[in-house]
Amino acid sequence: MSNEHSHAEDDWLIDDSVEPSVARPEPPWRLLIVDDEPDVHRVTRLALRGIEYKGRSLELLSAYSGQEGFELLRDQPGIALTLLDVVMETDDAGLRLVQRVREELDNLLVRIVLRTGQPGQAPEQEVILSYDINDYKAKTELTLQKLYTTVIASLRAYESLVAIERSRQGLSKILEGSANLYQMHSLREFASGVLAQIGAILDVGTHGILCVRRGVGSDSVALQVLGATGSFAEMAHHDELDEGHPVYPLMLQAIASRQSLYAYPNEVLYIPTQTRHEFLLYFTPPWPLTEVDKDLLEVFCSRIASAFDNLHHHLQMARAQEATVVALADLAEYRDSDTGDHVLRVEHWTARTARRMAERGDYPDELTPRFLELIGMASILHDVGKVATPDLVLFKPGVHDQEQREVMRRHASIGAAILQRSARMVEGQSYLSIGAEIAGGHHEHFDGQGYPQALKGEQIPLSARIVAVVDVFDALMHRRPYKEPWSLADSLAYIRERSGKQFDPKVVAAFLDEVDEEYSESQDSA
Repeated sequence: MSNEHSHAEDDWLIDDSVEPSVARPEPPWRLLIVDDEPDVHRVTRLALRGIEYKGRSLELLSAYSGQEGFELLRDQPGIALTLLDVVMETDDAGLRLVQRVREELDNLLVRIVLRTGQPGQAPEQEVILSYDINDYKAKTELTLQKLYTTVIASLRAYESLVAIERSRQGLSKILEGSANLYQMHSLREFASGVLAQIGAILDVGTHGILCVRRGVGSDSVALQVLGATGSFAEMAHHDELDEGHPVYPLMLQAIASRQSLYAYPNEVLYIPTQTRHEFLLYFTPPWPLTEVDKDLLEVFCSRIASAFDNLHHHLQMARAQEATVVALADLAEYRDSDTGDHVLRVEHWTARTARRMAERGDYPDELTPRFLELIGMASILHDVGKVATPDLVLFKPGVHDQEQREVMRRHASIGAAILQRSARMVEGQSYLSIGAEIAGGHHEHFDGQGYPQALKGEQIPLSARIVAVVDVFDALMHRRPYKEPWSLADSLAYIRERSGKQFDPKVVAAFLDEVDEEYSESQDSA
């Protein structure tokens, strides 16, 4: 039977669906011949010459022993099929190689066809039951036609397994990437994670833009730009996507149809959320998406929506907590309009000082990202206990007598108690728990001479040690009922002089660095 005729008989083996005009670049199918007879290699190469499957030619590799075959399978990626002799350097060299490939290399994808010139030496039934092979042939069976059929069937099986494995890996990347998205605390960070994950799922570097439209069902079609990568990176600096941008009408098309738009090279993922937001992700893959790609992206879209809803609720809760903190601070400062700006300045300097200390490597176990996120806002609660201080004492223009001093000092314990009761309702660190530390400890002195508990050194919470410096500095710099404002030089001189006595020296050093930097910048701009 002629080569052409035998190939024609087996055309049913090949998927003849129309391929896209621009397809993912694919290398030749890699086949490995493992046999200790050079003639077998030559005959096999001759028989498979010119064969293609799905437009891809065959690349034939040769090994002449089981060990050499193992090394090639270990070192050469993407071998689809191994035509393997049973008897080589030993009577069971081929069988041992099968075990090593499946167990040592954990390669379950490569198709293995055993060929033997001595069928009785390794009985077919026993071999098929005991070894993970895909076919078992006597060399005399493998005519040109049968060899062609075996190769094409094996390539088809390998292709299906690779597609399944790619889906599995893609889903694994989705789960891993989604977990990261759930941990993100800002929209910009979220956008960056989404764009990076799309590239990972498709196994390419993606050029893309992620936009959000707020308020599903509204007349507004304003698209806020959250992030952009690759050739679109410049768009990340824009607040909104311009209506004249070529991507804009494509996103509108996806919004109108309420579904993703796959029109290579312009792909738009449409991602609605339960919080009445619509995400539009435009990206340009280097080749048309396969059905597997589209399925994976649709799964990822649902994960993105869930992650965003989680982020949205997190941000709303954070804002609610911040609003509660501000309300408590406003309540404490309600009777004194002069101190409203004081708490804002304390928040500013506290956050900066804490960040500077983290950069310097101070107290690494305490200066965690969560602590740095919370301490600025928490600091505005430092004097919340003054809500219980009588006006006669709070606004006295002169020096307090001993009794009044004791009344005034109670605000630290009262503030700590108020905030501690509320903080118990929130698990872990919160604005309230750190605020309680600050309220109760910002009048303690590093040398143990402060109040209300005469704590010393690191017995005083770090948050309170930071606010202690900031609070005194701001009080010195601004007018109070009992004093005129001090100069910057005198205020800083006092802070330096009290380092190691009233204040933690590490806090003082970081604070002075921040003050020096800010005032130097203001002088330069002037």
